[in-house]
Amino acid sequence: MSEAWVHVAGVTLLCSSLPLLGQQADLPTAPTALHSNLEGQQTTEPPALKSYLLPPNPAAGVLPSPQVEINHEHEYTLPELIDIAERAHPQTRIAWVTAKNAALASGIAASTYYPRISATIVGGYQGSSGSNSAFGVSTNESASATGSVSAMSAEWLLFDFGGRNHVVDATRKLAKVSSIAFTGEHQAVIYQVCIAYYSYNAARLRHGANEASLRNAREIEVAAENRYRDGIGTVLETNQARQATALAQLNLIQAQGAEENAYAALLATLGVSPLEQLRIASLAPRRISQDLLQPINQVVAESLARRSDVLAAYAAEQASQAAVKAAATQYLPKIFVAGTGAYVSGGLGLTAIPAIGEQLPTFNISGNHWNGAIIGGVTVPVFDGRRRAQGIEQAKNESVKAAATLDRVRIEAVREVVAAQNTLKTSIEAERASAVLVDASQTGYDAALEAYKHGVGTVTAVLTAQTALLQAQLSFDESESATQTAAVTLAFARGQLGGVPH
Repeated sequence: MSEAWVHVAGVTLLCSSLPLLGQQADLPTAPTALHSNLEGQQTTEPPALKSYLLPPNPAAGVLPSPQVEINHEHEYTLPELIDIAERAHPQTRIAWVTAKNAALASGIAASTYYPRISATIVGGYQGSSGSNSAFGVSTNESASATGSVSAMSAEWLLFDFGGRNHVVDATRKLAKVSSIAFTGEHQAVIYQVCIAYYSYNAARLRHGANEASLRNAREIEVAAENRYRDGIGTVLETNQARQATALAQLNLIQAQGAEENAYAALLATLGVSPLEQLRIASLAPRRISQDLLQPINQVVAESLARRSDVLAAYAAEQASQAAVKAAATQYLPKIFVAGTGAYVSGGLGLTAIPAIGEQLPTFNISGNHWNGAIIGGVTVPVFDGRRRAQGIEQAKNESVKAAATLDRVRIEAVREVVAAQNTLKTSIEAERASAVLVDASQTGYDAALEAYKHGVGTVTAVLTAQTALLQAQLSFDESESATQTAAVTLAFARGQLGGVPH
């Protein structure tokens, strides 16, 4: 090996180790591959980009079937939209199935009070063949036999010191949790529809305000051009007016896009495809009274007694206590009675057959005869490797967890109620202030425009007044929507949103 080659190799090794001496070098974003160049040397080059697209599945890409019939000629009001959501939204259907399954679980637990009766039929075939030899004489023998057993058995747990009682009590309380949750899901859907409807209505108002602003901007532009034609105005004034018109046009396009997005969000909240075409009725102007604001202590107390999440957490805590009592009864004996009746026919050469399921074994399948048995007994658990003790400890832990969950839900509920009431109070005051601002801004704009048309004032003053009017109108629309949203949020937080808000 030549000295030059050794020198180059040493420099290469030194350069490759430099990142280790300072800041850590960036790792490659993709693995590299070795390729051979024209001279036979290996070089490192990044591989071709890999596609991470999944193959399409046409069966999965199908829109859900509509659950309600949509009248495309009708303008739907808020109550009608809520009705559509309650019937079409998957969230309510899932909650309904969950509640039904919980009720069925309660019925399954209650069925343990009744005896268990079952029927069993056993049939069999027996065959044998072979040879015997005695005193030099060999004989071949073969034989076969069939037989069957028809049995009816019953088993009844008579007394278990309240074990089944507590299990049934726990399942019924859990069924109540699901029933409360079903009601809570309906309230949540109503709330979501109201919020989406108010947001869409606010987007429509913003669209209308920007349309009015564009009309004003065009009127100012016409006035500026007239002044310039009459020799009063300047090119600068005309250009400023055109800039204001272009800005108003841009704001209108953005407001229209926001309205379309709010419309799609509203349809998704209803549980229907955003591709549907619904006509939505406008929301009539409505002023929220401060009479809704009651003493906060009274509001909190009423809310905790009515909210679905608090009631569900309370029922779950009660169910966990019943589960602890049910687990404790596993130490106590159980008294039972069982019986079986059977008809045996055939001639199988068996002494017994194994039990089928939980049936009693049948002996001596030979001949044709009836038999029956009735037994009673007491079973007492003696040793199970601490399975019952650990089960009780687990049930107690779940009870502690349920109690802590109830406390957390109550604290969160109080926070939501207080925040909703404060927000409503602020929104009502902001709406009143913005209404005064709109009146003042409209007066200022009208005066500035008239003065400008008559040769008094500047285009800058008119454009400033026009911008102030737009901002005042947008502020009023936003505050009005915020007040409606705050009112329905307070009703939802208090657990009083059972239908259309009034």
